Amino acid sequence: MNVRYRVELSQAERDELTAMLGGGKHAARKLKRAQILLAADRGRRDEEIARTVSVSLSTVGRTKRRF
Repeated sequence: MNVRYRVELSQAERDELTAMLGGGKHAARKLKRAQILLAADRGRRDEEIARTVSVSLSTVGRTKRRF
């Protein structure tokens, strides 16, 4: 079963994730998740996100599903 999850962030969510990536101390896992969600919100394909963020395809799908 190949289920695709669509990510649509509100402006507040987008701002929060962008600020998180902009600086400060955050866990690497949290930063990767933020990158995945922002890329998915921009309409990038899962394969492209996985390659860009250097994670597996299943990580991208799992992150989108949990969101």
